[in-house]
Amino acid sequence: MARYVDGFVLPVPKKNLNAYRRLAQKAGKIWREHGALDYKECAGDDLHTKMGVPFLKSARAKPGETVVFSYIVYKSRAHRDRVNAKVMKDPRIATMCDPKDMPFDVKRMVYGGFKVLVDAS
Repeated sequence: MARYVDGFVLPVPKKNLNAYRRLAQKAGKIWREHGALDYKECAGDDLHTKMGVPFLKSARAKPGETVVFSYIVYKSRAHRDRVNAKVMKDPRIATMCDPKDMPFDVKRMVYGGFKVLVDAS
């Protein structure tokens, strides 16, 4: 079955990880209620790699920050667009998304939609 994924990479101050987790738990519930197939938020653990470009560097993480890698899975891009339209109209999201209250710098978040190329599940 074809799938579509929204992916996010963002630097988060380590001192804000618990606040980020609370926000992400609420957001994940909302996305799932509106039809997302899966929702994952992953905090960096092994980021000092010698291969390729480390996430810390590519995310321009500052001292005291870690990187969060997140993804949301949908049936298709059209399904993603329908789900996201519902999510953006959900009043719970509006109350959660004030940039002044975010536990990370929204301007440094990287985001994109991806067609699944390989699914080995």
